[in-house]
Amino acid sequence: MYNTGIGVHYQFDLAGANSRALEALAARAEYQRYESEAARLSLAVSIATTAIAQAKLSGHIQVMETILQVQDGQLDIARERVRLGQAVPDEVLTLQTQVEQTRAELPLLRKELEQNQHLLAVLIGQSPGAGSLHAFTLEDFTLPTDLPLIVPSELVRHRPDIQAAESLLHAANAEYGVAVAKLYPQLNINASLGSQALSTGALFGNGSAVWNLVGQLTQPLFNPGLPAEKRATLAAFEAALANYQGVVLEALRNVADVLRAIEYDAESLTARAVADNSRPLGAGSDASG
Repeated sequence: MYNTGIGVHYQFDLAGANSRALEALAARAEYQRYESEAARLSLAVSIATTAIAQAKLSGHIQVMETILQVQDGQLDIARERVRLGQAVPDEVLTLQTQVEQTRAELPLLRKELEQNQHLLAVLIGQSPGAGSLHAFTLEDFTLPTDLPLIVPSELVRHRPDIQAAESLLHAANAEYGVAVAKLYPQLNINASLGSQALSTGALFGNGSAVWNLVGQLTQPLFNPGLPAEKRATLAAFEAALANYQGVVLEALRNVADVLRAIEYDAESLTARAVADNSRPLGAGSDASG
């Protein structure tokens, strides 16, 4: 007996289980994409923060070196005044202590700068000390002239963390829909078409064709696992909703903190500039000379 044929099986998506399952998979894929965007954004922030810290340390070292030179000059003047009898030795000891204290701070700052450079090299994908990195200074960075005091919520919604949490919520909702769909009847269609014969020559001849068509409608009557699965997916959806709300509130808090920090930092900068401009000439220098 020789036979050949082809079979087809089709399941009607009456309750939408298949479409919701595809929807959940697409949402999971979107979540991974937003997680990747968040990782890239976090890396960019780390690089920028490290570069700014490097510029700050470089400027701090330059200032300390200048202060050390000034203090060395004041120490030389104090020694000459002691030699001429116009000052007491205690003045020299006080200035010498200040000089040594300033000198002791420089190695610590240089160590911190080297560590910062190593971190920056790792962040950009290089081994520490493998290549020359750009030495950032404060002059390399410029602040925007106008900064918003209010950020629209629609703009905040484009943050990758919010979009990732929204994708998880979407996936949990779709998975709940799949669990609900399993409680409803399912319709399956099976069809086959072929031929049967006692010899290969007659396999495709007249009267050798065979076919069948079967329709099956199933309804779960007693399956304790299905209601339990529905409750579990509903609990997962509620957890995803709570996580989404927490992520949104945390993002809004973060934006509000940054906007307030910008506002108060601007006020502090203005106050310091006014104080610096109103300082008398010669303030902070050695007036006893």
